[in-house]
Amino acid sequence: MFFKHIPHVISTFLRKFATKTTHKIMMIGRYEEVKKLQTAAHADESKFVAVYGRRHVGKTFLVRETFNNTFAFYHTGLANESNQVQLAEFNRSLAHYGNKKVVKIKSWYDAFDQLAILLEQSQLEKKIIFIDEMPWMDCPRSSFLSALEHFWNGWASARKDILLIICGSATSWIINKVIKNHGGLHNRVSVRIHLKPFTLHECELYAKELNLQFNRRQVLEGYMIMGGVPFYWSQLQAGKSLLQNINLLFFSEDGVLKHEFADLYDSLFKKPKPYLMIINALATKKVGMTRTEILKATKMSDNGKLTEFLENLEYCGFIRKYNSIGMKNKNALYQLMDNYTLFYYKFIKDNYINDEQYWSKIAGKPEYNTWCRLAFERVCLQHIEQIKAKLGIQGIISTVYSWSIMGTKEKQGAQIDLLIDRSDDVINLCEIKYSKAEFQITSGIDNNLQNKRERFIQETRTRKAVHLTMITTMGLMQNSYAWDIQSVVTMDDLFI
Repeated sequence: MFFKHIPHVISTFLRKFATKTTHKIMMIGRYEEVKKLQTAAHADESKFVAVYGRRHVGKTFLVRETFNNTFAFYHTGLANESNQVQLAEFNRSLAHYGNKKVVKIKSWYDAFDQLAILLEQSQLEKKIIFIDEMPWMDCPRSSFLSALEHFWNGWASARKDILLIICGSATSWIINKVIKNHGGLHNRVSVRIHLKPFTLHECELYAKELNLQFNRRQVLEGYMIMGGVPFYWSQLQAGKSLLQNINLLFFSEDGVLKHEFADLYDSLFKKPKPYLMIINALATKKVGMTRTEILKATKMSDNGKLTEFLENLEYCGFIRKYNSIGMKNKNALYQLMDNYTLFYYKFIKDNYINDEQYWSKIAGKPEYNTWCRLAFERVCLQHIEQIKAKLGIQGIISTVYSWSIMGTKEKQGAQIDLLIDRSDDVINLCEIKYSKAEFQITSGIDNNLQNKRERFIQETRTRKAVHLTMITTMGLMQNSYAWDIQSVVTMDDLFI
């Protein structure tokens, strides 16, 4: 009966173990998310909660750990299965949770009617329903959403003892079909939890839980490669260096993360092809592309679908939309931000490397150093709040921009990856540098910084004070040129 669920349950559970010990991994971070779930559970009315986020970010783990697996009903949708199979599995879950009267369910209306009967028999004070990977249950012409709407509006919401939690990696489905639903589910979701990847600080805590014994620079490099996706980190083996682990995961024949890309976008989007076309295009441009440039590169039609695709990628955290200071929103740039995807495109996708020690051998070479510089810039953009905290401006309204200008015969060009435009009449012009030692500002680097500052002031005609800010891994070496720098942010500050 329930046995078909066992492989999924086991695989979900085992992901939380990184070693061959029986040590159970504790919950890392997620304080606000846990609080939201617990508050919903203690409400004196029924609540509808949507939990969404990219594949392997820990959605299932969050819900199961918060409630210690004490559900009145739990079910997981199956990827790429027919509606008939989905209904049959749902029926098995009903039986497992106590539906003694086995009824052949022919539609989702029947399925949710049986769920209501099951819950009415439950003695639990709060009946928590957890439906995981719900997007996969919405098969073509299945009327799944209509039946869900009928279940919630016609039965569950009228009670005070129901907590319905839906979850899924297909973030676009949950956003567009449920949260932004214009039909019967409009404004029915009580609580939204967009579960995001770990920060550097949380990855450091997780690494300690996994007994990895990494120093901060190694945690940083791991983040530059894998981002803050808990499952990726859970695959790292204690007793091996970061270099050894990356060799195993990305460059060995059966490396888990070498083959992850094929499933990643399939899990997020039911029709991944247009999304991959956009990702392919953005992977070629460090600073990103405008909407017009994306259209040209992908040869897509200029209609509302592209906007939808871009919004969905942004929801999932794979890209960011940003403006150059002084530019209109229509000229916004879309930049690929997912660390894993960028690493995959750089070193795996078209590189037919058959060397299982590749990462160890490339470390310290020019290609590696160039990648470190670009990847560190991206990590900094993912930790803006930590940078603001170091600068002491958390309470000041600010907007993050970038800025660039082409060079001419008379004037040198300039590119600034990070500008923090503050309401207290200051702009932080941030220069990001990756280094394994204290960074030394030379005469040439100082001239470049002064040029950037002067050209920015001239071209934007800003009247705000422009502060030069250095963001480095290991800090700034003090010399005569360092006096021009108003503030310094280090790698350690990003771990706040």
